[in-house]
Amino acid sequence: MKSVKDNSESQQQYTKPIDGVVNKFLRIEQTDGSGDKQEQAQRLFSISMVISGFRCILSYVILPFLLPIFGVGATAGVGPAIGIPVGIVALAFDARGIRRFWKIGYRYKWQMTTIYLLVMALVTYLVVVDIVHLFSK
Repeated sequence: MKSVKDNSESQQQYTKPIDGVVNKFLRIEQTDGSGDKQEQAQRLFSISMVISGFRCILSYVILPFLLPIFGVGATAGVGPAIGIPVGIVALAFDARGIRRFWKIGYRYKWQMTTIYLLVMALVTYLVVVDIVHLFSK
């Protein structure tokens, strides 16, 4: 009887054909929606958003405005050197977060994926700009 219940639950998770396609793309064979896994996914989302936010604050507030106020004006070349690694870490956490939400079959996985992809697009743009700045000098 337990296997019948497990089978019906797994069929409910793939209500849309596109869900199966995304799961194949993310290399997810089986979903696990236990409460502990959902909390871990939400925690990972928070961490990845904080890292992405830190990347933006660093690039647009701390390096261009706050450091020169305190007399540290020679930081023009430091921005990309700091921004690129932080951006790469943020992108890794974002990708991991998307996979985690899909792996647990999170109810709002499409909405979370959209948020992640928008943040990833912004961070990717910032990393590319930093790379161009780094090599244009």
